[in-house]
Amino acid sequence: MIKDKKSYSILVIEDNLGDFMIVEELLTELILNPKITHAKNFKEASVILSSGDRFFDIILLDLTLPDKSGQNLITEILQTASLCPVIVFTGYSDVDFSTKSISQGILDYLIKDDLNATMLYKSIIYSIERKKSISLLKESEKRYSDLFHLSPQPMWVCDMDTFQFLGVNDSAVYNYGFTEDEFLKMTVKEIILEGEVTISAAAVNSPKQKDQLSTKGIYRHKKKNGDVIHVEIQSNIIYFNNQRAELVLANDITERVQYIKAIEKQNEKLQQIAWTQSHVVRAPLARMMGIVNLIKEMDSTSSEFEDLLNHFSDSGIELDKIIRNIVKKTERINIKKN
Repeated sequence: MIKDKKSYSILVIEDNLGDFMIVEELLTELILNPKITHAKNFKEASVILSSGDRFFDIILLDLTLPDKSGQNLITEILQTASLCPVIVFTGYSDVDFSTKSISQGILDYLIKDDLNATMLYKSIIYSIERKKSISLLKESEKRYSDLFHLSPQPMWVCDMDTFQFLGVNDSAVYNYGFTEDEFLKMTVKEIILEGEVTISAAAVNSPKQKDQLSTKGIYRHKKKNGDVIHVEIQSNIIYFNNQRAELVLANDITERVQYIKAIEKQNEKLQQIAWTQSHVVRAPLARMMGIVNLIKEMDSTSSEFEDLLNHFSDSGIELDKIIRNIVKKTERINIKKN
């Protein structure tokens, strides 16, 4: 029989020497060189685990020890060895207790009378791998939680069917003015400006959108104090507390929208000025150019010559007024961000 060549470090917490020797024998059947440490009671196990100079791949725990047993024993061991996978092995079969133990963090629950080398080895390997997976999942959840709560942009999680807020970050509380408790009693519809709720609901509820991992859109939201802001929404579908939900990031683009509107108004004024220059200015200028051509052909002593000069002067004054008006309009153009 091929044995596992990895040298597992195993702590066996068992007060019965005979049971310990059986476990030791089973371990050596499929593991080439296990490093087995024996603790005869909770006190010894606690000292070993608290020393900090030993790392164990797995802990095999008997449920009945002289100084502690049952639920209290499990709780204490899990707290002391939080990073190490724990397998309970006992002489008593209690389905309810075993289920509760596993829900609290025990990786497996084995009955001594049914124990064999293969069962024990498989339980050890599976428990080690499950512990790794659980640790990676917790690390991933912590990173997500940090990104969510520490994000400088407002973020929230909402139910995709009811729009109920399921969670909000600090930035959402700060920017919208509602407390976290107030948010959790509200739906997203309550912060969307009236008239745009239907549009937002349609975007989320459409079959196409529900199948997409992410969606984008621009809406107007209202804060607690009544201020209206323009927000660019980006949402992703996630599973939150075992239910399908929507993770939303809201980027306030109010200043950008106001700036664009100011530019649009400026362009309108510039277009008016351009029209004035191309139509109004050209009229007196064309007359002046025509008068100049006539003056060149006339006798400077005639009465018509004097009339033409008067027309030329009037056109010059008219053109001066038009130019001054253009200058004033230009000076009034000022792009404001707020």
